This record gives sequence, C-alpha cells and structure tokens, in this order.
Amino acid sequence: MMAEKYVYELEMKVRDYECDLQGIVNNANYQHYLEHTRHEFLTSVGLSFAALHEQGVDPVVARISMAFKTPLKSGDEFVSKLYMKKEGIRYVFYQDIFRKRDGRVVLKGVVEAVCVVGGRLGASTLFDRVFAPYLSSSAD
Repeated sequence: MMAEKYVYELEMKVRDYECDLQGIVNNANYQHYLEHTRHEFLTSVGLSFAALHEQGVDPVVARISMAFKTPLKSGDEFVSKLYMKKEGIRYVFYQDIFRKRDGRVVLKGVVEAVCVVGGRLGASTLFDRVFAPYLSSSAD
C-alpha cells in the first residue's frame, strides 16, 4: 500500500493491561485501536458522535476484517493509518497499523460502516460531503 493513499494517521503506545499471558497485545485490543483511529479521524474533520446522534445520524460498523501480521508488545509505539472508499451506502475504512521502531506491518484491517439515519439504514449526505476530499476512487 502506497503511503500517499493514507488520509489520516494516529500514533499510540501499547499499555501493559492490553497484553495477554504471552506478553503480546490481545487480539481484541486491535479493534479498539482501529476504532479510536476512526473516531479521532471523525473529530479531525469536525464530526462529533454526540452531535451526529442528536441529529439522528448514527454511523455503525457492519463488518470488520483483521489480518494480524506482527505482534505488538507492552511499550511498543505504533502508528495507525487509514484511507477510505465509498461503496454504495457503505464507507469502507482501510486501516493499517505499523510498529514505529522498524516500520513493520502489524495489522491490516478493513472496516465497513453504514449510517442509520432517522432510525433507518440509509445514505448520509452529511458524511458524503465531509468525506468527499478523503475518499479514494475505486480505480485505485
């Protein structure tokens, strides 16, 4: 994946309690890392989950795929990066995590999100407008 495709990145550090008995990050915590990255991305483009909910717009995860490549350990610093595409009413976030000290790929994830607008699954013109500058074309 070419670095120029990423539209957002967030640096984080593994905390002791995120590790299992093997001394590596428990697989479930990677989902937290991906979610935190998406939430910070939304904040960076001026979207607030609370404000969206008050307007009757609720983005929800429909599907997640994660491929684990290299384990993280306590104290490891890492960078979580994302780029996105729109497919129908789905926003597809391609999220990759890299270990900072050597640049190794830790995880490759794909998160499909949809919007519930006014209690019904549907398109969000607000998201379409806000995300337009960040969407990769399907030809990429």
